[in-house]
Amino acid sequence: MSQPESVASLRTRIDQLDERIVELLNARARIVVEIGRLKQQANSPIYAPDREKEVLAKVRQANRHTGGPLSDTCVETIYRELMSGSFALEKPLRIAFLGPQGSFSHLASVKKFGSSVEHVPVADIATVFDSVARGHVDMGLAPMENSTIGGIGQTMDAFLEHAQVGVVAEVLVAVHHHLLARCEPAEVRTIYSKPEVLDQCRKWLSATLPEARRSAAESSSQAAELATREKQVAAIGSALAAELYGLKILFANIEDNPHNVTRFLVIGRHPARRSGDDKTSLIFTTAHKSGALVEVLDVFRKYRINLTNIDTRPSQKRNFEYYFFLDLIGHQEDEKVRAALEEARRHCLQLSVLGSFPRATEML
Repeated sequence: MSQPESVASLRTRIDQLDERIVELLNARARIVVEIGRLKQQANSPIYAPDREKEVLAKVRQANRHTGGPLSDTCVETIYRELMSGSFALEKPLRIAFLGPQGSFSHLASVKKFGSSVEHVPVADIATVFDSVARGHVDMGLAPMENSTIGGIGQTMDAFLEHAQVGVVAEVLVAVHHHLLARCEPAEVRTIYSKPEVLDQCRKWLSATLPEARRSAAESSSQAAELATREKQVAAIGSALAAELYGLKILFANIEDNPHNVTRFLVIGRHPARRSGDDKTSLIFTTAHKSGALVEVLDVFRKYRINLTNIDTRPSQKRNFEYYFFLDLIGHQEDEKVRAALEEARRHCLQLSVLGSFPRATEML
């Protein structure tokens, strides 16, 4: 019977594999540099959402074919960082997000684009859109809806003001709130965070720290900053905020809804190509008459198009007049989607496609 290998022998094999992996990574990177050169000659966008979806699908399939033991999520995370490094080789990308650093928008931006691009914090969602429209950044990332609190009004309003940018991708991020501090739990007297975050953790706070005062901050990142400066103060924020501000995670995952998910949209100036598994976002207004909305929705039913979300926003021009935001399955270049949009426009005062993009199927 053969003897099992020693730890030293196994580590030697790992070292040899690591050397080979680095060699292959750099061989891949040299091809990326050439692709970047060709893209710049053709004035093509560096980030291609359809290609990203294709690459990640192929590596998940390859992982399953080899039988693991790495999970698909682990392999996908590695490749997202690899693609992030590839972006930097082709052309350094700048991604605007709702700051400051350590916010959940920052976390979503890093999860989506990796750590090799430049993540640019801005003051509000409107500035995310404005930065993209002016070309100050390559893309922006903004929260569109949360599974607990619903649609994000500021993002919908920003779409109304910036017709020159569109949706190119979406990101689903599981939002986990953590209690962060430098002190011990028994010493906490005040807890800071955004009002929405405090509300999402209300039951946990009442059961675990009922004597602690809850105080609103402009953002979870500002709350984390306050927890670094003041004694007996904790913040509710992300794991990224804990890392950036040097805070301990006293309690993890304290949200009342353990399935709390935020859907972020990536906006850019260049439309995304078809990937074969796409969604389309649009905005429309109807005549102020009975049954007007039903007429529009009936068009999509007629063409058997699945609608995944519909939300409303006051027009701010006339009382009780609304814009409708709608997501459907399919790309605007698909034959039946194109026909449905053409027919739906006949029932609308205005209908604009915000963008077609690869459908997010996994949470990051």
